[in-house]
Amino acid sequence: MTAPSFPVTIYHNPKCGTSRNVVAMVEAAGYTPTVVEYLKAGWTRELLLELSARSGLSMRALMREKGTPAEELGLLAEGVSDDAILAAMVEHPILVNRPIVSTPKGVVLARPSETVYDVLEHAPASFTKEDGEIVER
Repeated sequence: MTAPSFPVTIYHNPKCGTSRNVVAMVEAAGYTPTVVEYLKAGWTRELLLELSARSGLSMRALMREKGTPAEELGLLAEGVSDDAILAAMVEHPILVNRPIVSTPKGVVLARPSETVYDVLEHAPASFTKEDGEIVER
């Protein structure tokens, strides 16, 4: 169980294999994460700005292109501002890449999934992903 002093929040899409692996990896490390299904919950401007600042990633870097309306919305063109991307992410939650993991150690876009270990205090010695790939620590 996660100690209250080390909360783990995962912004999760249950249809995404990488996101499912990250939830399982965090649980295998002994944490009970708060899992936010952001497609249901949505995003606020403030939360996305905080996650961007803490991760060091721009809005463009946090944007998902595949399987989203990013191209139709004109967000892939050069020169589109972070503010325009941010507004689109709030309106269309699917535009935010996943999973994003927030802990007291920082925020990561956990792609590949094993980058989640960068923001945990401890990790399992090994973990087997859904596809059978083994991650050693």
